[in-house]
Amino acid sequence: MSLLPLDGPATPLPRADDRPPCPVPPPAAARGPLDAVVVRRVLSLLPLLALAVWAALDRHAVYEGAARLTAADPWWLLAGLVFTGLGWVAAACVRQGALPDRLPKGALVASQVAAGAANHLLPASIGAHAVTVRFLTRQGVPLPRATASIALYSLVRAVAKTPLILAFVLVAPAALPPPRLLPDGRTLFLIAAGVLLAPAAATVVLLLLRRLRRPARDFVRTALTDARHLHTRPSRFLPLWGGAMAAPLLQACVVASVGSALGVPLTWPQMVFAFLAAGTAAGAVPAPGGIGPVDAALVLILAGYGSPLALATATVIGYRVLTVWVPLLPGMLVLSALVQRRML
Repeated sequence: MSLLPLDGPATPLPRADDRPPCPVPPPAAARGPLDAVVVRRVLSLLPLLALAVWAALDRHAVYEGAARLTAADPWWLLAGLVFTGLGWVAAACVRQGALPDRLPKGALVASQVAAGAANHLLPASIGAHAVTVRFLTRQGVPLPRATASIALYSLVRAVAKTPLILAFVLVAPAALPPPRLLPDGRTLFLIAAGVLLAPAAATVVLLLLRRLRRPARDFVRTALTDARHLHTRPSRFLPLWGGAMAAPLLQACVVASVGSALGVPLTWPQMVFAFLAAGTAAGAVPAPGGIGPVDAALVLILAGYGSPLALATATVIGYRVLTVWVPLLPGMLVLSALVQRRML
């Protein structure tokens, strides 16, 4: 019986040597991992390069501050460094309190050391928030929740200064600045009007949120849900608000320590309140780490208290040296180490 088709001759099968060669899969790129290592090392060196460039551009301030601090009391300066280090712990407490997820304590504090260094390179805390979001996502926190924690962190840090100032007004009225530095009646009226109109403004914002697109609505819903859940857990809202109120107090203690080291004729409550008032008045200006407007306001308030202008200026320069320049190099090294370990 024939197996040939009925409608024509059979097509001959191709021989083995006539078949097209089977495509061989290309070998894995041998340089892929090597390229990744090179890129990671370059990224880890970029913060150090930025540090060198910034130091070259602002070398006059560094030299002047270091020259004035050479004659200061070293023990008070050491106390200022201790308060600076405690500020990283306070920031880590606020970060943990703004998240339901549990984070490793040591890595969280290290991330805040790195975030503090990045905070002085970009305005409006963008660098610190970017480092923190990257760290949180590396720890398995979803991006919407990490972003919502940044919003809650910023809100709590801004609101926490108000009870501190009110506490100074009630507990230590002698620490208030002279009457010529206090706001006039018109300014107080505007502040009171803003406080009274805040609920109405919040209502308008909530009504506008209903018209947002779905991603924005999801973000707002996640932020509100997490904030409500966190405030039902003492292990979260206590470090959240406690750290938020401790952070500006620790920074103010750095100013007071530098002032005591230089012999500023002011009391500690006066220097602490001067920093809180300067940070509240000029902290909204989007400058890298608040450098610039906060410094000018702090010099004016210290001089208004009766401190000599030269000492007030030297105090602010010393405060920036202890909170910016001294921690910047270890902060950049920690940032590079976290990049190398793929935690950022």
